Amino acid sequence: MGTLVNRSYVQASANLATDLARYGSSAQWRGVYYRDEKIGFTVSQTIPIDDGFELQEDGRLQMSLLGATTAARIRTTARVDRAFALRSFDFSLDPGTGAIVVRGQVDGLRLHIAITTPSGTRTEERALTEPPVLTLNLSRRLASDGLHPGAHHQWMIFDPATLQNAPVAVDVGARELVRVDNRRLPAFRIDMQFAGLHTTSWVTDTGEVVREESPMGLIIVRESPERARAMAVPFQVRKDLIAAAAVVPETKRRIDDPRDVRRLRLRLDGADLSSADLQGVGQSVDGDIVELRDTQTLRPGPGDPEARRFLAPEAFIESDDPAIKAEADVAVQGGAGNRDRAERLTRYVNSIVEKKLTVSLPSAREVLRTRVGDCNEHTVLYVAMARAAGMPARIAVGLVYVRGAFYYHAWPEVYIDEGKGRGLWLPVDPTLNQFPADATHVRLARGGLDRQAAILPLVGRLKMTVVDMDLAPGSTPTIVGRAPTDTTPLSIAVPRRNAAACCGCWGTPRN
Repeated sequence: MGTLVNRSYVQASANLATDLARYGSSAQWRGVYYRDEKIGFTVSQTIPIDDGFELQEDGRLQMSLLGATTAARIRTTARVDRAFALRSFDFSLDPGTGAIVVRGQVDGLRLHIAITTPSGTRTEERALTEPPVLTLNLSRRLASDGLHPGAHHQWMIFDPATLQNAPVAVDVGARELVRVDNRRLPAFRIDMQFAGLHTTSWVTDTGEVVREESPMGLIIVRESPERARAMAVPFQVRKDLIAAAAVVPETKRRIDDPRDVRRLRLRLDGADLSSADLQGVGQSVDGDIVELRDTQTLRPGPGDPEARRFLAPEAFIESDDPAIKAEADVAVQGGAGNRDRAERLTRYVNSIVEKKLTVSLPSAREVLRTRVGDCNEHTVLYVAMARAAGMPARIAVGLVYVRGAFYYHAWPEVYIDEGKGRGLWLPVDPTLNQFPADATHVRLARGGLDRQAAILPLVGRLKMTVVDMDLAPGSTPTIVGRAPTDTTPLSIAVPRRNAAACCGCWGTPRN
């Protein structure tokens, strides 16, 4: 064990040192903090090339997720022209199981993307309405155009971590004095709105970001190289990102077993509930009230003509991959009908994927290789395998109730074709091994990484109240323990062993 630990630590450190060796004395180092506790660092630099510049950035994050320390390495390289317009980029994220690399090449209003994992490479092409910008070159582009208080800019930002292309609104504020490394630096305040998130940063005349703040409690601040690289020891990473984002509902009743919930009405404050994604599949919205009902009561209706489009492969849902197809055949073999096949797949994915929180870009093909992950990995693998088996499936994201709080979660919805033009969408949860998923799954969005990013603005803002709840007949709160002064015997019928039985099972209680 000591050899394995030493090898893992030394190898990771050596790789990181190699990554950072390209950074010279002019590189900009920043510490990453979450609620005043350090969780990582970034380092970046701008290198002149023949016809423009190459922007380089490396980062390391070390976070606590439900008590477990998780580390990830991030690297971005962008090539821009002399006006800092994007030409190409490479982005990689390595959670420790192998890097996932996203490469992009801009050709006019076309973006050519290649996604590489240890399992292989997939390519796709996207049409653009205007040339994209990466957040990495945003501040440099602002400085190139000149920072003028009151100026407003709007561009299309491409986020390689989510493959999302969305508009960003940038407002340049006044020059302020910002405290950095025990000294005060003049920098322009920049307010940015992207995908529902508001971020404030302070940028110098040359385009250097000296401080950045997000509403989720993340702060990035310029530091010396030595201070930036001074990472926390794993047991010192106390702030738990997932637990801090949990939504604790106001309620007068306790949910002991979510599977007992037959109907649940919740009031949500701080969320836009107008999205069509919130309606249907056991969930309905009326004003600020979301009502959930037991999905076991869902019945087939007229077939969904849109269901078949959820059979096609996507960037990280490689349902056409031979290995995915072969595994799907094994998972659903012997199933009598689509409902049985969907349930077999739920149990199968739950059984083959080790439950481990990860910071990654979930790829079905990569999850099948590593067989490790959290709800995102379980979900993307299920959706890919369901599609490979001929069952339409899609990703749902939202909240689920676990031990007193609602946590952000992902799960699949699979279409059950009952024949004769009838069918239904059914939520399932391979992470929790639920078929169908219980009635505490609150769906907030559907879709891939680009749609999942839509729930980020809710983190830390969403408030919840349990308005009403129906439980299964006979379900009562489980009370454990007694008052210390109560020493009377417990009135419990003690079972007796049935000696006549062949297997020595416990029989009926004695009176």
